[in-house]
Amino acid sequence: MSWSGFAGGGGARAGTVRLPYTDRAEAGRVLALRLAAMGLDGAVVLALPRGGVPVGHEIARSLGAPLDVLVTRKIGYPPQPELGVGAIAEGGSPVFDTGLLARLGLSEEDLAPTVAAERAELDRRVAAYRGGRPLPRVTGRPVIVVDDGLATGGTARAAVRAVRERGPSRLVLAVPVGAAETVRSLEAEVDDLVVPAAPWDFRAVGQWYRDFEQLTDADVTAWLEHAARAGGDAPGGAPGPGRA
Repeated sequence: MSWSGFAGGGGARAGTVRLPYTDRAEAGRVLALRLAAMGLDGAVVLALPRGGVPVGHEIARSLGAPLDVLVTRKIGYPPQPELGVGAIAEGGSPVFDTGLLARLGLSEEDLAPTVAAERAELDRRVAAYRGGRPLPRVTGRPVIVVDDGLATGGTARAAVRAVRERGPSRLVLAVPVGAAETVRSLEAEVDDLVVPAAPWDFRAVGQWYRDFEQLTDADVTAWLEHAARAGGDAPGGAPGPGRA
């Protein structure tokens, strides 16, 4: 297990990374520089939509690797859905925050209707993003799971566990910025954790980007179509939010 990152205070600079990032594309290029030296030949890049896709696009383009999505959904506390008590990733089982469930007096069985609803939405997004295509084959090859930031880490944890079940030769989680405590909690889940900045005064992912525009399903499919057309070619133009 190796971790390439820095845990420190907020300020203008964290380690050698200047924060905030200009946008997700710049963040992806920062990650790509670190990943290029890791010997990840034959890797596939799986980005968590929506925000992880433009980050993953830059990584895949730099490494000449295929890009696809790994769809995840937060499992919310029913009276307060924005409070995540777990997450689910396609092809994986629900992953719950057992400590939080205990504090809320909930069991996993209590959340069965919520899980069913999130599975339905997950399936809808898989169909929207990938159509009838299956996930790329990851057994026996390096996999780089990418998102645009780590707050609580619930969806990232569900994602890497779902990938681990498929037997990659090496599992890497690459994220431009994450809450220091969350980053530490994910170390044991992967073979390599690449997080260039892990500030302690972390409140939300968006605070570490100048441009943190919300993305749509159409944006995600545009990035994927562009990556498929590029086929690992040298860097060039790429779609931005709202351009399909």
